[in-house]
Amino acid sequence: MEPLPSRLAWLDALRGLAALVVVLDHSSYTFMADFRRELMPQFNTSRYGIMVFFLVSGYIIPASLERRGCVRTFWVGRIFRVYPLWAAVVTVLLAVHLLGLAELRSFGGQSAVTVAVAHATMLQELLGTPNLLLILWTLSYEMAFYLLVVALFTVRLHRRSAAIATVLAVLAAVSAAAGVALPASALSGRVGTGPLIAVASIGMGVAICCASAGSRVLRVCGGVLGGVLGLGLVAFNGTVPLWEGLVILAVMFLGTAVHRAENGRGTWRQAAGTALVVVACAVGCAYRYGDGHHFTRRGWITAFLLAVLTFGAGLACRHRRLPRLLTGLGTISYSVYLVHPVLLAVIDGTVGRRRQDSLTLEVAFFAVLLPLCVLTHRYVEAPGRRWGRRVAERVRPP
Repeated sequence: MEPLPSRLAWLDALRGLAALVVVLDHSSYTFMADFRRELMPQFNTSRYGIMVFFLVSGYIIPASLERRGCVRTFWVGRIFRVYPLWAAVVTVLLAVHLLGLAELRSFGGQSAVTVAVAHATMLQELLGTPNLLLILWTLSYEMAFYLLVVALFTVRLHRRSAAIATVLAVLAAVSAAAGVALPASALSGRVGTGPLIAVASIGMGVAICCASAGSRVLRVCGGVLGGVLGLGLVAFNGTVPLWEGLVILAVMFLGTAVHRAENGRGTWRQAAGTALVVVACAVGCAYRYGDGHHFTRRGWITAFLLAVLTFGAGLACRHRRLPRLLTGLGTISYSVYLVHPVLLAVIDGTVGRRRQDSLTLEVAFFAVLLPLCVLTHRYVEAPGRRWGRRVAERVRPP
């Protein structure tokens, strides 16, 4: 008898697909620039992949916390899941820069210490600091989501994910309709990047420590502090428009609402209603925002709708056997996501970008990238997760 399909194989398949699309989006700058210029106004490939990732995170992250039932072990698990590969990739990027093989982005005069501290929190995108790698901006929204999830868990509102997604989506629509347009990193511009990074990093450390404490009062205080910090940074210091930052959070909580419906802790009618509100508000916001130099409403809306449909298709196929290649890509998707921009930076810094489209070189890039990511998953990600499980067992409250 053949083994039954894994309960979470469909999530791996979605991660694998999203990772491939994000890599195609970024590598097309180097190998297929003409194709990219034609495609992007019609279909924003980057937003498609990222929204699929956010839906998957929303589905699985709060469930992970609730399954553990412990904020302390949740944070240990997240730290050992995310940081080892992140640290390895950043180290390699700095090394190839020092060797003259790749260029780092300009940090606008910010000191090395400021940049390092901002990146160590993983909130750098929301702290007015340019990312060492462009793709790291999404991890800042993931971290803000973690802080919000912990906050809701500590105040026992984690079962209200559908309502929270709805409120965030409506707030996004209201802000777009009212024409609220904050400048990028508005809070940093008001109080200064350095002071904001100092306050936010200390606040985040205090929030995580207190939320992980044994005292109920400290847990609530820490959770609320972290939640206010995460939501405040998304709302007032993002580099994407206010409405899009709120939509991103709404999308993640939509994923949570779907998980609750599937596991009988919510209703499918409630999840469907939430999805309709989030989709309607997101599309309305993008349409109201209009077209710009780096943004076309058609490209964003098409990508968003296809991301939601892709997640829905994955959900519908959750009990079916899925191609092993796609689920395997999902297993190494975090490596694919973080490693590919370093490889591209080296290519851009040595041989340069192609003047004409080359599908052959595009395919060759994937052929080099994927085996490399198998290795980083095996020797960096997997050991990190094992260490995390061991540490979590040691620090778990009796």
